[in-house]
Amino acid sequence: MLSFLLRDEFLTRERVRLWSLGMLLTAVVVVVGLFATSHGLNDLKGRPIGTDFSDVYAAGQLARDGAPEKAYDPAVHYRQEQAIFGQDTPFYGWHYPPFFLVLASALSALPYLVALGLWQLLTFAAYFLAMRALLRNGPSPEAVRDPVWLLVAVGFPAVLVNLLHGQNGFLTTALLAGGLALLDRRPIVAGVLLGLMAYKPQFGVLIPLALAAGGKWRTFGAATATVLGLIALATLSFGVEIWPAFLASGHFSRTVVLEAGGTGFEKIQSVFSAVRFIGGPVGLAYGAQAFAAVAVAALIIYLWRSSANSAVKGAALCLGTLFATPYSLDYDLMLLAPAIALLASDGRARGFRKGELLLLSGLWILPAGARALASGTHIVIAPVLIAMALVFAWRRADSRFERF
Repeated sequence: MLSFLLRDEFLTRERVRLWSLGMLLTAVVVVVGLFATSHGLNDLKGRPIGTDFSDVYAAGQLARDGAPEKAYDPAVHYRQEQAIFGQDTPFYGWHYPPFFLVLASALSALPYLVALGLWQLLTFAAYFLAMRALLRNGPSPEAVRDPVWLLVAVGFPAVLVNLLHGQNGFLTTALLAGGLALLDRRPIVAGVLLGLMAYKPQFGVLIPLALAAGGKWRTFGAATATVLGLIALATLSFGVEIWPAFLASGHFSRTVVLEAGGTGFEKIQSVFSAVRFIGGPVGLAYGAQAFAAVAVAALIIYLWRSSANSAVKGAALCLGTLFATPYSLDYDLMLLAPAIALLASDGRARGFRKGELLLLSGLWILPAGARALASGTHIVIAPVLIAMALVFAWRRADSRFERF
């Protein structure tokens, strides 16, 4: 059985099509079922529809009511959520930088379900277009004309996870994939897209290292200017006092949400969570995460300074972005989509080594079962598969790479 899986032939076009179509149909059934069993703005279990989007909407309302700094007070923010969704709604915290509050306040001007639908539709469209551009500029541009890639991108299990949680994985992936797609042709636009990723700062650590190592200084400058522009926009919109409120909220985010696992260690797919979930102390978890971050940073610098092609460099950056942070949840595994696309495109052009297709398949299906596996076994598998994929990328960086 293992021998069969390790052969290239196991991953046929028909199997890829059927798996993707199966996941897409599952997503449709689940989403229809969610709305069919809902009551008002809440699902069958009393949670807001699009669970995590509720914190965006509540924070936006506080900002529109003239109290943006209150979004960073967990007690006040929770009362706002209860006022919108009912007294029994669970707490969903707001941990984003103030410039994301500008978008949240705009969305909160709409009825909740309209805002949620618009958010999901626009960010998914951005994800899809960015993936299309990434493939078109990759080693196998003809892949864009293959309708199967459409099913693979739309049926990717992380898509359903994001839809159910009203999360921002589509946006994060669109910005990173779009930035990589435009890096050589439109470096300034690429920098703007990469700079906008500052709305989730834990995913921006490796980007400046990669750009500097690759000599992409125009993009580096544009990204830096974009971040400074976002800071200025938030300050003009909400006043200087918004920043102390944001910085003070970091203590709650660090101690309650991350270290104590308030979000749920089964949801956090990081090295830090893997250590904490099996009972490891906080210090050990931070130490393991720091080691992982330094190792992957060194790999990114090496790859982006090397003669490796852009597909390998881009895939490694997507994978490393997930691997380097202690706070990466299962919906953030959307960032695997461009990594899979780039490695598959490179494999299509240069061939695959034994086991690489199996690993790509594992990465694709990972979001469907990562949380359930962690809940049942306390094993957080995502960091293991991502580390293996980083080795995969490192091996393909050699220009003398040959299939065997």
